Amino acid sequence: MSVHVVTGAGPVGSTVALQLAGTGEQVRLLTRSGSGPEHPLVERRRVDVSRPDHLDEAFAGAVAVHHCIHGSRYDARTWRAELPLAERVVLEAAGRAGAVVVFPESLYSYGPVDRPMTEDLPRAASTGKLGVRTELLAQREASATPTVSVAASDFYGPLVRNAHAGERMVPTVLAGRTMRVVGSLDQPHSFTYVPDLAAAMVRAASREDLWNSFLHAPTAPAVTQRRLVEMVAAAGGVPVPKVSAVPAGVFSAMGLVSRDMRELAETSYMFSAPFVLDSSRSEERLGLAPTPLGDGLAATVAWWRHGTDE
Repeated sequence: MSVHVVTGAGPVGSTVALQLAGTGEQVRLLTRSGSGPEHPLVERRRVDVSRPDHLDEAFAGAVAVHHCIHGSRYDARTWRAELPLAERVVLEAAGRAGAVVVFPESLYSYGPVDRPMTEDLPRAASTGKLGVRTELLAQREASATPTVSVAASDFYGPLVRNAHAGERMVPTVLAGRTMRVVGSLDQPHSFTYVPDLAAAMVRAASREDLWNSFLHAPTAPAVTQRRLVEMVAAAGGVPVPKVSAVPAGVFSAMGLVSRDMRELAETSYMFSAPFVLDSSRSEERLGLAPTPLGDGLAATVAWWRHGTDE
Protein backbone atom coordinates (compact mmCIF):
# COMPACT_ATOMS: atom_id res chain seq x y z
CA MET A 1 0.00 0.00 0.00
CA SER A 2 1.11 3.53 -0.79
CA VAL A 3 0.44 6.41 1.57
CA HIS A 4 -1.64 9.29 0.27
CA VAL A 5 -2.25 12.48 2.23
CA VAL A 6 -5.50 14.39 1.80
CA THR A 7 -5.91 17.84 3.33
CA GLY A 8 -9.47 18.93 4.01
CA ALA A 9 -12.62 16.88 4.50
CA GLY A 10 -15.07 18.82 2.36
CA PRO A 11 -16.82 17.10 -0.56
CA VAL A 12 -13.66 16.90 -2.67
CA GLY A 13 -11.26 15.81 0.07
CA SER A 14 -13.70 13.25 1.47
CA THR A 15 -14.43 11.80 -1.97
CA VAL A 16 -10.74 11.57 -2.86
CA ALA A 17 -10.01 9.85 0.46
CA LEU A 18 -12.80 7.31 0.00
CA GLN A 19 -11.86 6.57 -3.60
CA LEU A 20 -8.25 5.94 -2.61
CA ALA A 21 -9.23 3.79 0.36
CA GLY A 22 -11.66 1.89 -1.84
CA THR A 23 -8.75 0.74 -3.99
CA GLY A 24 -6.70 -0.37 -0.99
CA GLU A 25 -4.52 2.71 -0.55
CA GLN A 26 -3.60 4.03 2.90
CA VAL A 27 -4.92 7.57 3.44
CA ARG A 28 -3.99 10.19 6.02
CA LEU A 29 -6.76 12.76 6.16
CA LEU A 30 -5.63 16.02 7.75
CA THR A 31 -8.06 18.59 9.17
CA ARG A 32 -7.97 21.01 12.07
CA SER A 33 -10.88 19.17 13.71
CA GLY A 34 -9.88 15.58 12.95
CA SER A 35 -13.14 15.11 11.03
CA GLY A 36 -13.80 13.15 7.86
CA PRO A 37 -15.32 9.94 6.56
CA GLU A 38 -14.86 6.69 8.44
CA HIS A 39 -13.01 3.89 6.66
CA PRO A 40 -10.50 1.30 7.92
CA LEU A 41 -7.83 2.69 5.58
CA VAL A 42 -8.49 6.38 6.35
CA GLU A 43 -6.48 7.70 9.29
CA ARG A 44 -7.93 11.01 10.46
CA ARG A 45 -5.46 13.40 12.09
CA ARG A 46 -5.82 16.84 13.68
CA VAL A 47 -3.32 18.94 11.73
CA ASP A 48 -3.25 22.62 10.76
CA VAL A 49 -1.68 22.43 7.31
CA SER A 50 -0.79 26.13 7.31
CA ARG A 51 1.80 25.44 10.06
CA PRO A 52 5.07 24.02 8.73
CA ASP A 53 6.03 22.43 12.05
CA HIS A 54 3.02 20.10 11.75
CA LEU A 55 3.64 18.65 8.31
CA ASP A 56 6.87 16.69 8.07
CA GLU A 57 5.54 13.86 10.24
CA ALA A 58 2.13 13.93 8.58
CA PHE A 59 3.68 13.76 5.09
CA ALA A 60 6.31 11.11 5.93
CA GLY A 61 6.32 8.34 3.34
CA ALA A 62 3.58 9.92 1.20
CA VAL A 63 3.64 9.47 -2.57
CA ALA A 64 1.01 12.15 -3.15
CA VAL A 65 -0.69 15.02 -1.34
CA HIS A 66 -4.20 15.97 -2.43
CA HIS A 67 -4.58 19.53 -1.16
CA CYS A 68 -8.32 20.17 -0.84
CA ILE A 69 -8.71 22.95 1.72
CA HIS A 70 -10.62 26.12 0.93
CA GLY A 71 -10.83 29.61 2.39
CA SER A 72 -12.70 30.16 5.63
CA ARG A 73 -14.84 32.79 3.91
CA TYR A 74 -15.90 33.35 0.30
CA ASP A 75 -14.10 36.60 -0.38
CA ALA A 76 -10.86 37.80 -1.91
CA ARG A 77 -9.34 39.27 1.26
CA THR A 78 -9.75 36.01 3.14
CA TRP A 79 -8.44 33.94 0.25
CA ARG A 80 -5.36 36.12 -0.16
CA ALA A 81 -4.66 36.00 3.58
CA GLU A 82 -5.05 32.24 3.91
CA LEU A 83 -4.56 30.28 0.72
CA PRO A 84 -1.12 31.27 -0.68
CA LEU A 85 0.59 30.69 2.67
CA ALA A 86 -1.08 27.31 3.20
CA GLU A 87 -0.21 26.18 -0.31
CA ARG A 88 3.40 27.34 0.05
CA VAL A 89 3.80 25.40 3.30
CA VAL A 90 2.27 22.28 1.73
CA LEU A 91 4.44 22.54 -1.39
CA GLU A 92 7.61 22.84 0.64
CA ALA A 93 6.72 19.95 2.97
CA ALA A 94 5.65 17.73 0.06
CA GLY A 95 8.91 18.52 -1.68
CA ARG A 96 10.86 17.35 1.36
CA ALA A 97 8.78 14.16 1.40
CA GLY A 98 9.21 13.55 -2.33
CA ALA A 99 5.46 13.71 -3.01
CA VAL A 100 3.49 15.24 -5.86
CA VAL A 101 0.79 17.74 -4.87
CA VAL A 102 -2.56 17.58 -6.66
CA PHE A 103 -4.96 20.51 -6.39
CA PRO A 104 -8.67 20.74 -7.21
CA GLU A 105 -8.96 24.03 -9.08
CA SER A 106 -11.73 26.34 -10.22
CA LEU A 107 -12.23 28.09 -13.56
CA TYR A 108 -11.85 31.54 -12.01
CA SER A 109 -8.43 32.23 -13.49
CA TYR A 110 -9.89 32.17 -17.02
CA GLY A 111 -12.08 35.16 -16.17
CA PRO A 112 -15.10 35.95 -18.39
CA VAL A 113 -14.80 34.16 -21.73
CA ASP A 114 -16.82 34.14 -24.94
CA ARG A 115 -16.12 30.56 -25.97
CA PRO A 116 -15.88 27.10 -24.42
CA MET A 117 -12.98 26.91 -22.00
CA THR A 118 -10.10 24.77 -23.20
CA GLU A 119 -6.74 24.25 -21.53
CA ASP A 120 -4.91 26.51 -24.00
CA LEU A 121 -6.90 29.65 -23.13
CA PRO A 122 -5.05 32.28 -21.06
CA ARG A 123 -5.42 31.99 -17.31
CA ALA A 124 -4.64 35.57 -16.42
CA ALA A 125 -7.55 37.04 -14.45
CA SER A 126 -6.12 39.70 -12.16
CA THR A 127 -8.81 41.04 -9.83
CA GLY A 128 -10.58 39.82 -6.71
CA LYS A 129 -11.03 36.11 -6.11
CA LEU A 130 -10.25 35.44 -9.77
CA GLY A 131 -6.84 37.04 -9.39
CA VAL A 132 -6.08 35.02 -6.26
CA ARG A 133 -6.58 31.80 -8.22
CA THR A 134 -4.20 33.08 -10.94
CA GLU A 135 -1.60 33.87 -8.27
CA LEU A 136 -1.95 30.38 -6.79
CA LEU A 137 -1.36 28.80 -10.18
CA ALA A 138 1.78 30.94 -10.64
CA GLN A 139 3.07 29.87 -7.22
CA ARG A 140 2.59 26.21 -8.12
CA GLU A 141 4.36 26.67 -11.44
CA ALA A 142 7.32 28.31 -9.70
CA SER A 143 7.63 25.56 -7.08
CA ALA A 144 10.29 22.88 -7.35
CA THR A 145 7.70 20.38 -6.07
CA PRO A 146 5.76 18.63 -8.86
CA THR A 147 2.10 19.65 -9.01
CA VAL A 148 -1.08 18.98 -10.95
CA SER A 149 -4.09 21.32 -10.98
CA VAL A 150 -7.41 19.73 -11.99
CA ALA A 151 -10.00 22.38 -12.79
CA ALA A 152 -13.72 21.80 -12.40
CA SER A 153 -16.87 23.81 -12.97
CA ASP A 154 -19.64 24.17 -10.37
CA PHE A 155 -19.94 21.05 -8.25
CA TYR A 156 -22.78 18.60 -7.86
CA GLY A 157 -22.95 15.13 -6.37
CA PRO A 158 -23.08 13.29 -3.04
CA LEU A 159 -21.54 15.26 -0.15
CA VAL A 160 -21.98 18.55 -2.05
CA ARG A 161 -23.95 21.04 0.03
CA ASN A 162 -22.76 24.62 -0.45
CA ALA A 163 -23.17 24.91 -4.21
CA HIS A 164 -25.64 26.16 -6.79
CA ALA A 165 -26.54 22.54 -7.56
CA GLY A 166 -26.30 21.47 -3.91
CA GLU A 167 -28.50 22.52 -1.00
CA ARG A 168 -29.75 25.53 -2.92
CA MET A 169 -31.31 23.30 -5.57
CA VAL A 170 -31.77 19.61 -4.81
CA PRO A 171 -33.84 19.77 -1.58
CA THR A 172 -35.83 22.69 -3.01
CA VAL A 173 -36.79 20.74 -6.13
CA LEU A 174 -37.56 17.55 -4.20
CA ALA A 175 -39.85 19.52 -1.87
CA GLY A 176 -41.69 21.11 -4.80
CA ARG A 177 -40.80 24.67 -3.79
CA THR A 178 -40.14 27.42 -6.33
CA MET A 179 -36.55 27.20 -7.54
CA ARG A 180 -34.80 30.55 -8.01
CA VAL A 181 -31.49 30.42 -9.82
CA VAL A 182 -28.79 33.04 -10.25
CA GLY A 183 -28.42 34.71 -13.64
CA SER A 184 -30.21 33.07 -16.55
CA LEU A 185 -32.40 30.00 -16.76
CA ASP A 186 -31.53 29.45 -20.39
CA GLN A 187 -27.78 29.84 -20.86
CA PRO A 188 -25.66 26.65 -21.04
CA HIS A 189 -23.57 25.98 -17.94
CA SER A 190 -21.20 23.15 -17.10
CA PHE A 191 -21.57 21.19 -13.86
CA THR A 192 -18.83 18.81 -12.67
CA TYR A 193 -19.67 15.63 -10.76
CA VAL A 194 -17.37 15.60 -7.73
CA PRO A 195 -16.56 11.85 -8.00
CA ASP A 196 -15.29 12.55 -11.54
CA LEU A 197 -13.05 15.35 -10.24
CA ALA A 198 -11.74 13.05 -7.50
CA ALA A 199 -11.06 10.25 -9.99
CA ALA A 200 -9.10 12.66 -12.19
CA MET A 201 -7.02 13.82 -9.22
CA VAL A 202 -6.23 10.25 -8.20
CA ARG A 203 -5.30 9.29 -11.76
CA ALA A 204 -3.12 12.39 -12.24
CA ALA A 205 -1.21 11.68 -9.02
CA SER A 206 -0.34 8.20 -10.25
CA ARG A 207 0.90 9.33 -13.66
CA GLU A 208 4.25 11.13 -13.69
CA ASP A 209 3.69 12.12 -17.31
CA LEU A 210 0.77 14.28 -16.11
CA TRP A 211 2.71 16.09 -13.40
CA ASN A 212 3.29 19.82 -13.78
CA SER A 213 0.18 20.23 -15.91
CA PHE A 214 -3.21 21.93 -15.78
CA LEU A 215 -6.09 19.57 -16.54
CA HIS A 216 -9.86 19.83 -16.80
CA ALA A 217 -11.92 17.39 -14.76
CA PRO A 218 -14.09 15.17 -16.97
CA THR A 219 -17.35 17.09 -17.22
CA ALA A 220 -20.58 16.17 -18.98
CA PRO A 221 -22.00 18.45 -21.71
CA ALA A 222 -23.36 21.75 -20.44
CA VAL A 223 -27.07 22.20 -19.78
CA THR A 224 -29.19 25.20 -18.91
CA GLN A 225 -30.22 25.71 -15.31
CA ARG A 226 -33.82 25.19 -16.41
CA ARG A 227 -32.88 21.80 -17.82
CA LEU A 228 -30.90 20.91 -14.70
CA VAL A 229 -33.94 21.56 -12.52
CA GLU A 230 -36.00 19.35 -14.80
CA MET A 231 -33.41 16.57 -14.56
CA VAL A 232 -33.24 16.79 -10.76
CA ALA A 233 -37.03 16.48 -10.64
CA ALA A 234 -36.91 13.48 -12.99
CA ALA A 235 -34.21 11.82 -10.88
CA GLY A 236 -36.37 12.31 -7.81
CA GLY A 237 -39.61 11.23 -9.47
CA VAL A 238 -41.30 14.53 -8.56
CA PRO A 239 -43.07 17.18 -10.66
CA VAL A 240 -40.94 19.99 -12.05
CA PRO A 241 -41.41 22.99 -9.73
CA LYS A 242 -41.86 26.59 -10.74
CA VAL A 243 -38.58 28.22 -11.67
CA SER A 244 -37.43 31.82 -11.81
CA ALA A 245 -34.12 33.68 -12.11
CA VAL A 246 -32.50 36.40 -10.01
CA PRO A 247 -30.69 38.73 -12.47
CA ALA A 248 -26.99 39.24 -11.86
CA GLY A 249 -27.59 42.97 -11.61
CA VAL A 250 -29.44 42.44 -8.34
CA PHE A 251 -26.25 41.16 -6.72
CA SER A 252 -24.29 44.11 -8.08
CA ALA A 253 -26.79 46.55 -6.64
CA MET A 254 -26.84 44.80 -3.28
CA GLY A 255 -23.05 44.76 -3.34
CA LEU A 256 -23.03 48.50 -2.79
CA VAL A 257 -23.96 47.85 0.83
CA SER A 258 -23.02 44.19 1.39
CA ARG A 259 -19.55 42.66 1.19
CA ASP A 260 -21.02 39.18 0.72
CA MET A 261 -23.16 40.35 -2.19
CA ARG A 262 -20.14 42.03 -3.82
CA GLU A 263 -18.32 38.71 -3.72
CA LEU A 264 -21.26 36.89 -5.32
CA ALA A 265 -21.63 39.62 -7.94
CA GLU A 266 -18.01 39.17 -8.98
CA THR A 267 -18.71 35.66 -10.33
CA SER A 268 -22.32 36.13 -11.43
CA TYR A 269 -21.13 36.39 -15.06
CA MET A 270 -20.77 32.61 -14.97
CA PHE A 271 -24.56 32.24 -14.85
CA SER A 272 -25.59 35.16 -17.07
CA ALA A 273 -23.88 34.00 -20.27
CA PRO A 274 -22.69 30.66 -21.65
CA PHE A 275 -20.19 29.07 -19.27
CA VAL A 276 -18.97 25.88 -20.91
CA LEU A 277 -16.04 23.70 -19.88
CA ASP A 278 -14.51 21.57 -22.64
CA SER A 279 -12.76 18.64 -20.96
CA SER A 280 -12.28 16.46 -24.04
CA ARG A 281 -8.50 16.94 -24.28
CA SER A 282 -7.94 16.17 -20.60
CA GLU A 283 -10.30 13.19 -20.76
CA GLU A 284 -8.09 11.72 -23.47
CA ARG A 285 -4.91 12.37 -21.47
CA LEU A 286 -6.40 10.93 -18.28
CA GLY A 287 -8.15 8.00 -19.92
CA LEU A 288 -11.37 8.94 -18.12
CA ALA A 289 -14.87 9.94 -19.20
CA PRO A 290 -17.47 11.98 -17.31
CA THR A 291 -20.42 10.36 -15.59
CA PRO A 292 -23.61 11.04 -17.60
CA LEU A 293 -25.53 13.85 -15.96
CA GLY A 294 -28.63 11.73 -15.43
CA ASP A 295 -26.63 9.04 -13.61
CA GLY A 296 -24.85 11.59 -11.45
CA LEU A 297 -28.10 13.28 -10.51
CA ALA A 298 -29.68 9.96 -9.59
CA ALA A 299 -26.82 9.30 -7.15
CA THR A 300 -27.06 12.87 -5.87
CA VAL A 301 -30.79 12.64 -5.19
CA ALA A 302 -30.32 9.29 -3.47
CA TRP A 303 -27.70 10.83 -1.18
CA TRP A 304 -29.93 13.75 -0.28
CA ARG A 305 -32.77 11.38 0.56
CA HIS A 306 -30.84 8.70 2.41
CA GLY A 307 -27.22 9.55 3.07
CA THR A 308 -26.81 13.13 4.21
CA ASP A 309 -26.04 12.14 7.79
CA GLU A 310 -23.15 9.94 6.70
